[in-house]
Amino acid sequence: MRKKNQKITSLGVLFFVSANVYAQTGDTIKVKTVDEVKITVGSRNKSRVATDTPVPVDVINIGSQSVLSPQMDLNQILNYAAPSFTSNSTTVADGTDHVDPAQLRGLGPDQVLVLLNGKRRHTSSLVNINGSPGRGSVGTDLNAIPAFAIERLEVLRDGASAQYGSDAIAGVINVIMKKNTNNLTAAITAGGFNSKGANDHRGGWDGGKYQLDLNYGTKLGTTGFLNFTASFLNRGATGRAGTATGDIFNAYNAIEQRALENGVDINSLFGNIGNTSNTQQIINYIHQYAPYVNYFSPAMLTSIQNAGTIPELQSILKADVTGNELAYRGLERNDFNMRVGQSKLGSGQFFVNSEFDISPSVRGYAFGGLSYRQGNAAGFYRRPNQSRTPTSLYPNGFLPEIASDVIDLSLAAGFKGKVGKISYDISNTFGQNTFDYTIKNTANTSMLGSKKSEFRAGGLGFLQNTINADFDTKFDWLKGFNVAFGGEVRLERYKIESGEEASWALYDINGNIQTPGTPVELKPTDFMGATRPGGAQVFPGFRPGNALKKGRSSVAAYLDTELDVTDRWLLSAALRYENYSDFGSTFNYKVATRYKLTHNINIRAAHSTGFRAPSLQQIYFNATATQFVGGTAFEVGTFSNDSNVARILGIPQLKQEESKSFSVGFTAKIPQANLTFTVDGYYIKIKNRVVLTDQFSRPVGVYPEGSPQYDLQQGFDKANANAATFFANAIDTQTKGIEGVISHRFKASEKVSLNTDLAVTVSKTNRVGEIKGSDVLVNAGQINRYYSEASRVYMEEAVPRFKASLNNSLEFNNFSVLLRNVYFGKVTDPNTTDVNGDGIVDSNMVNGKEVPIEHPIWGAKVITDLSIGYKFTKGLRLTIGANNLFDIYPDRNFGPKSLKKPSVDASGNPINNIDLSNQDQFVYSRNVSQFGMNGRFLFVRLNLSF
Repeated sequence: MRKKNQKITSLGVLFFVSANVYAQTGDTIKVKTVDEVKITVGSRNKSRVATDTPVPVDVINIGSQSVLSPQMDLNQILNYAAPSFTSNSTTVADGTDHVDPAQLRGLGPDQVLVLLNGKRRHTSSLVNINGSPGRGSVGTDLNAIPAFAIERLEVLRDGASAQYGSDAIAGVINVIMKKNTNNLTAAITAGGFNSKGANDHRGGWDGGKYQLDLNYGTKLGTTGFLNFTASFLNRGATGRAGTATGDIFNAYNAIEQRALENGVDINSLFGNIGNTSNTQQIINYIHQYAPYVNYFSPAMLTSIQNAGTIPELQSILKADVTGNELAYRGLERNDFNMRVGQSKLGSGQFFVNSEFDISPSVRGYAFGGLSYRQGNAAGFYRRPNQSRTPTSLYPNGFLPEIASDVIDLSLAAGFKGKVGKISYDISNTFGQNTFDYTIKNTANTSMLGSKKSEFRAGGLGFLQNTINADFDTKFDWLKGFNVAFGGEVRLERYKIESGEEASWALYDINGNIQTPGTPVELKPTDFMGATRPGGAQVFPGFRPGNALKKGRSSVAAYLDTELDVTDRWLLSAALRYENYSDFGSTFNYKVATRYKLTHNINIRAAHSTGFRAPSLQQIYFNATATQFVGGTAFEVGTFSNDSNVARILGIPQLKQEESKSFSVGFTAKIPQANLTFTVDGYYIKIKNRVVLTDQFSRPVGVYPEGSPQYDLQQGFDKANANAATFFANAIDTQTKGIEGVISHRFKASEKVSLNTDLAVTVSKTNRVGEIKGSDVLVNAGQINRYYSEASRVYMEEAVPRFKASLNNSLEFNNFSVLLRNVYFGKVTDPNTTDVNGDGIVDSNMVNGKEVPIEHPIWGAKVITDLSIGYKFTKGLRLTIGANNLFDIYPDRNFGPKSLKKPSVDASGNPINNIDLSNQDQFVYSRNVSQFGMNGRFLFVRLNLSF
C-alpha cells in the first residue's frame, strides 16, 4: 500500500490545511463541573447543559485525566473512568492485539457511534474474527486519537439512531478537541510493569512505556484559533507465559543438529521423504552423526545403526529427547515460551483543530489528524519437532511475528453561520484507515531450502466520506421550541489487498503451486513424513482470490425537536429516514421527556428505535485457503456474505440490525451537601444481530439421496468448499441494565478541595427467540454452529456485567492526589473444561447435539490506582503513580485435565484431554480479561506549560 508515500502525503495535506486556515477565539470553557458544560451531543439545543437533558450524558474532563491518570491511551482512560464503558486488551489475537475492542452498556463495539467535534468518525478496517469479546464486530479505533488532543468527552448513554444515524444503538461518544491558545503544553511520561508476573513470572520490570505529548494553540487574527497536538509512544512487550511444557526435540532433531554443526544439512537431501533419490545418503548421515549425540544409550545407538530403512529410523527417532537436548544446546524451556501479554507498539500522531472567520457572518472550521502505529505481536511457538518448522532455517524452532502498520487519516472542514433566525452548519468529513500486515521471523515451510523469513501478507483498507447539512432555529412558542433538521450523504469504500505469492502459496517439491492433480509424492514433508503446510506461518497472506474493492452510499434526512412546554417540562422528538444503496431504507424515531419535580430533582424517560447497517467489512471480508481432499481442491475459511458459497448454502444477504430501547431515570441535587445523584434504567431489544458463525463443515460419510446430510454435501461440493464461516443475521437479543452516579464536591478553602464520584453499572444481555439459520444447514444438524455456546458466552458473559468505580481527587496546596478503586465483576470463559475436578465436562443437549457448558468463571477483582502530583511552579508539575497498585491478576487458568468421560470439541469430535493453558503458556485466559493480565504499572510524568 505504499506506506511511506502515504504517510508523507498525509502529513503534507494536514500541514497545508493547518498552515492556511484562519482561526477564532481561544477556548472559553473550563470544565469544572458537569453543570457548567453546554453539551453538543444528545441535544441540538446549543444552550442545553448535561444535567438538563432527558437522557443521560456524562462529561469527562480528559484534560485533568491526562495529568493524574496512570492510563495513557483513550480506551483505557475510559475503561477506568466510565463504568458503562469496557475495553479489553487482547493477546495472541493477530491484528486485534493492536486495536482494543471497546463496548458501551455491554453491547458490541460496532453498536456505539463515535463523533469527533460532533462529526461522524470512521471505523477501523479490521474486523475482529478472533477469540475475544466483540468477535465479529468492527469498531471505531479510539486509540487513533491522542488523549492529549482532547478537552473532554461527552458520552450519551441512550439510543440515538434517530438523531445521528447508524451504530448509535448503545449510545454516542463525542470527542471534543482542545481549543486553547497562547500556550505550549507538554507531558513526558515514562513507566513500566513492576510485577511479580513480569518476564514470564520471574519478576522485575517489563513492558516499558515512553510517551511524549505536545500541544500548542495560537490565535490567528482577532477571533480565530489554531491548536496542534503531537504524540509519540514507544511501548515494549510484556511476558506473562509460564514455562513451556511438552515435547520440544525428538531424536532426529538431535542428529540433524550434529550434522549441521559439521556442515551437513540432511534436510536439503529431500523434499518428500518418501520420494527422494538420496535415501541411502540420508541413512548413512544418520548412522554417521548419531554417535555424536553423547546422551544416546548404547541400545538406542545399536537400534539406529541396525535400521536400514527410513520407516525404521522414523520409528526410532521420534523419541522425545527434550531434556538432554536443551542441556546440550544451552537452552531452557522458557526459551520456547510464547509472547503472551502486551504487544509491542510504536506510534506517532499529529492532530489539528481550528476555527476561523470567512466573513463577518460566516465562520469556517477544519480539524483532523494522522495516526501511524507500528505494532508487533507474536503467535504460537513453532517447535523443532513439528512439521511446520524448517529446522535448517530455525534449528531451535521459531516464534512468528505479525507486524502491523496501521495508518489512520481524518480531515473535516466546513462553514457555519446564521441566515435570519436559522443557524446552519455545512461540512465534509473524510476518514480512512489502513491495516497492512508483514509477517516476520517466519517461514513458508513448503518453500524447500528457502531462507526467506519475512513476507508481505497484504492488508485492509476502509474509507468514509460524509457530507452534512445541519440547520436549527428557535421559535417563541410556549417556553421555547427548538427545531433542528438536516441531511447527510455518506460514501464508504472497503478493500482487501493480496499479499505476495509466497505469503499464501502451498508449493510442491519442484517449487510449483500445488493443484488438485499434485501427486502425494510431490508434496513436501518433514523427515517423519508429515506434510508441510504452505503460506507464512502464523498468518498466511490474503490471496488474489480474497482481494476486492467494494463500496456503497447512503443518504439521510432528519428532524430533531425540543419543546419546553413549561419551565419544568421538556419534550423532545426526532425522526430520521436513511437509505442505503446495498440493502434499502430504514426509518427511526425517538421521543424523550424530562420533568423537574423541584429545582433540584428531575425525572426523565426516553423511547427510541434504532438501527445499525452491516458494515462493508462484515459483508465482504473473506480469508480462505485451499485444502486438497482426495485429489480435489476445497476452499476453507471465512467467506464473504455475497459469495457463491453463501448463496448455495442458503446464507441470506446481510440486513440492518434493528433496535427498540426504553430508558427511565432521575437526577437529584442536594446543594447544601454538594451532592448530585443520577440513576437510569434501560432496556434494549435488538433484532437480526449480525454474528460471525462457527465453522460449518461438509458432512463425512455416505448418506441416502434426499437426506439433509446428502443435500448439504451436494451444496458444499457445488460450492467447491469443505468448511465455511460466515457473517449472518442469526439472533435477536435483549439487554437490561441500570446505571447510577453519585458525586460529591467539597471545598474547604481556595487551596483544599476533594471531589468524589461513585459510579455503578449493572447489565445483562441474552438471546431471545430462536436461532435464524438456513434450511440447508439447519436440517443437516448444524444449527448450533450459527450461534455456538462460545459465541453465547462472548456476547452475554465475557465482559463484566457489574462494574463500579470510586474516584477521589484531592487538591491540597500544590499537591494533587488521585485515588481510584474500580470493581470489575466476574466474567465467563468461552472455553470448557473440568472445572469442578470430577473428571467430567458437564454438557447439555442443545438442538439434539451434546454441547459442553462447564465454563471457568473468573472472579471479580478490585483494581486500585494511586497518583500523587506536585506543582513546583505554574508551568511545572511532577506526578508519580500506579495502576493496579496491589499487583492484582485474574484467576489462573486451568491446565491439563484428563477426562473420565470424553467431552466433544467445537466440531463434535470426542476429546479425552483438555489443556486451556496450552502447555503452561496461557497462565491467564487469553479469551477474556476484565482488566488485562500485566499486573502493577508504575509511572512518572512531567507536565510543562509555557
